[in-house]
Amino acid sequence: MLGPLRAWRGETPLDLGPAKRQAVLAALLLRHGAVVSHERLLDGVWGADPPATGHKVLASHVNPLRRALDTAGTRPAESVILSGKGWYRCAADHVRLDVADLAERGDEALRTKASGDLPTAARRLSAALTLFQGEPLANLPGPFAQAERQRLLERRRTLRLARLECLVLLGRFGDALDDLASLPESDQFDESLMALRMRALYSCERQAEALKAYEDLRVRLRDELGVDPGEELSRIHDAVLRQDNAYLLGPAGGPATAPDRSRLRPAVNQLPGDTGQLVGREEELALLTAPCEPDSVSVVAVDGPAGVGKTALVVRTAQHIRDRYPDGCLFVDLHAHSTARQKLSPQRVLRRLLRSIGADDREVPNDLDELMTHWRTATSSLRLLLVLDDALGTAQIQPLLPSGPGSSVIVVSRQRLPALDADRRVTLDTLGTGNATRLLRHIVGPERTDQEPEATRELVRMCDGLPLALRIAGTRLQTRPAWTLAYLVERMTGDAHRLGELSAGDRSVEAAFRLSYDQLSPTQQQGFRTLGLAPTVEFDVWTPAAMLGWSPQDAELVLESLVDTSLLQQSRPGRYRMHDLVRVHARRLAEAAPAETGAVRRAALRLYLDAARIASVWGSGAFPNGPQPAGSPFTQWRDATLWLDSAGAELVDVVGHAAAFGEADHACWIAEALTGHFLGRGRFHECQAALEIALTQADRATDRRMDLSLRNALGLTLMHRARFPEALTCLNQALALSREREDGREEARALVGLGTMAGLGTAGASTERGRQGASWLASGLELAQQCDDHWLAAMASFGLGLVHYAQGREEEALACFRAAFVPSMILGHPRAINRALTSTLDLYIYLDRPGTQTLLRQVAGLIQETGDVTLHTLTLTRLGTAEHSAGNLRAAAAAYQQALSQHRTLAPGGDPDHDRSEMDLRCRLGRSSYAAGQITEARDQFRTALAIPGADRYPREHAQAVEGLSRTERPEQ
Repeated sequence: MLGPLRAWRGETPLDLGPAKRQAVLAALLLRHGAVVSHERLLDGVWGADPPATGHKVLASHVNPLRRALDTAGTRPAESVILSGKGWYRCAADHVRLDVADLAERGDEALRTKASGDLPTAARRLSAALTLFQGEPLANLPGPFAQAERQRLLERRRTLRLARLECLVLLGRFGDALDDLASLPESDQFDESLMALRMRALYSCERQAEALKAYEDLRVRLRDELGVDPGEELSRIHDAVLRQDNAYLLGPAGGPATAPDRSRLRPAVNQLPGDTGQLVGREEELALLTAPCEPDSVSVVAVDGPAGVGKTALVVRTAQHIRDRYPDGCLFVDLHAHSTARQKLSPQRVLRRLLRSIGADDREVPNDLDELMTHWRTATSSLRLLLVLDDALGTAQIQPLLPSGPGSSVIVVSRQRLPALDADRRVTLDTLGTGNATRLLRHIVGPERTDQEPEATRELVRMCDGLPLALRIAGTRLQTRPAWTLAYLVERMTGDAHRLGELSAGDRSVEAAFRLSYDQLSPTQQQGFRTLGLAPTVEFDVWTPAAMLGWSPQDAELVLESLVDTSLLQQSRPGRYRMHDLVRVHARRLAEAAPAETGAVRRAALRLYLDAARIASVWGSGAFPNGPQPAGSPFTQWRDATLWLDSAGAELVDVVGHAAAFGEADHACWIAEALTGHFLGRGRFHECQAALEIALTQADRATDRRMDLSLRNALGLTLMHRARFPEALTCLNQALALSREREDGREEARALVGLGTMAGLGTAGASTERGRQGASWLASGLELAQQCDDHWLAAMASFGLGLVHYAQGREEEALACFRAAFVPSMILGHPRAINRALTSTLDLYIYLDRPGTQTLLRQVAGLIQETGDVTLHTLTLTRLGTAEHSAGNLRAAAAAYQQALSQHRTLAPGGDPDHDRSEMDLRCRLGRSSYAAGQITEARDQFRTALAIPGADRYPREHAQAVEGLSRTERPEQ
């Protein structure tokens, strides 16, 4: 690496291929065995200009590298380059790198220099520098190679400067001048090198040359950079003018009496030992070890929750960069989150720091302002690295900042410290599943984890990627070899046991969280406890506001303050979440006060219930029981719908949360009210899951209507999923029970559901079964009108219209569709109105009514606003059909393309017709393209339709695609 990239197996040189391939290899090797995702590898080698083939190009480089690096017959699992789904990594144990030799030799040489053994240090520094064979990673392209090249060049400069200092201090001025004469032109502005050159020239009785060299550099700095020489070089210049032998010659020139002789003492190093494996922190480590501004004091802030590994990362960082700070590395634990140790005042810390750099205790004042002045004066000429661990706030840190240009301060805190002027900030989060598994395997041993892969995955999940939790769990398994991973997982099952098991000796996850909690204000503590009872993992301000009875503004202030304490994460603007273990801790704190727990939980569930009922297309009349929306932040169906959309897949979890904590009524009410929302978005699988959870609670609910309503809703959902036998069972049960209880509303729902299935079933609308379906729909319509259930009346009219349409009775169908308008308009919900409109316009297409396309375009726009993706897709398909019939082939293709885009947003798992619908759309698009003379486009659509998995399950669409493909290929035959 320390020159043009080269490799050998034993003594045999290997062909590494072109520069891009070498850059890929370097990007893998220099990660030191870490997993590298395809995306990171592409970014590191191709940067902002990725290849058109995406990550597929990586295999074209990795496979030849394997052939070059591996011996013949090497199995994939034993290759130098390992791979998995979406990643590569190099087996670090199989490769020896010259950069590793450089790190070892360089660190040893610098430690020797710091100890004062200058002759040995000079020899070892010379040996380390001989490893460089030119510019590191010469001519390798890409941002990663460039960054590593700069890092290695900086390392070479550090070692070279240290060697020159040794030569000057040993009086080997001629050797120093020889080395300085061979420096590259890129170092012409390096003032540290110029200072050594001036000292060496002066010591060789070449005072005039030393002064001229200074003047030349001063002019270059002024003309090209617009700056003057720094303080250190100016002092050297003054000493040359004064012929100050003591200052310039040091031990070689006689007794050292100048004040700055203190710089020649061994540099202090207070850094803790770097123990344990650091996993999954490569990006953060690279950011923290990047060079800082040389002319100012740089401040880097590292924050994150308790147990996430902040101190381990910072210690590793400090060990990597300590050679940049010749005057020492200082470490102070401020004990902000410690019960065993007293928190340190700034005065106490400053006295300790001053003693660390050699100040006499008798000269150190007691007043804070005087101490700060003394500290800044003492550090003004020093280049220090100061690590402040476990800090609480900016007021604790500000007095401790040194003043020497080129010094760096790394602040570690659980707080975000927004008031601290930091040059860089690194927020540490928990480990992803892959890195968490790597850490656990390292601690426990691969022979145990690989024997229990399922238990390993579950233990990693239970530890939530928190390094402290993983280390404690791993330690427990280390010290209990008879335990299996599955046994520990079993012990950790349930909130009551999970945190209790994550304790070993004086280390405890819960204790670490508790220390963070104890630092909060009473209002923050109340907010934190309450969030543990939230029914979803992710939430916005409305949930805690409803739970606590606060305004959204007050809730947001507390949420943002908890983000600053690292107890809460902001997943995206306006959305918050807790890590799993933190949420368990918050819930345990909340449940310690059971009197307030039930009311807080019900307030959150009430928020979801109100939103679901306000958003529902069924209308408020469809929910005769349970609390009606009152005081909800959502006054319009659109606001409630958007809020429910933001919850995503967690809406089912809300129903599960209510069921788990004994809120049977809320579980049933919410599942019932969400049915229309789920079905309108094609989320049939989620709808079924929510209803099935709720049905298990129906017997416990005080609202005795719920088992009927939930069965009807489940029957409707199963009908959408084309699971007709199960739907028929649900609806028949609901019908029988509703008649037994004389519940006309639920009887009407069951009749409409049964009538829809029978009237439009596979047997056809003209059969006896179809006529029975029409009769059920008519009965359901009459009952719905008696109950003032406008949504159900509209659906019954809609179903009757479809039956009449299937029977060829177009005018009666139109009458039914128009009849559906009346209750739809009373409901006032665009989704109900649009369904009646689209059904009418579907018939208009068949009857070739003028203006149909214009009306369809208007309706499509209205439906898009409601977010009903399924109906929007169907309407666009109808629009394409109408445009095609009218000869507007380009407009037809555009409508089909838009319908396909909408269709792709639907979850395929929930809709049994998902693939059939896509085949139908592509066949329609293919026919329009063919009619427009776009043969290639048409052929592609038909081929894509046939390539859909299981395409032969849909005979009608499959035949259309085969026939269309045959037609497009005829001109080429």
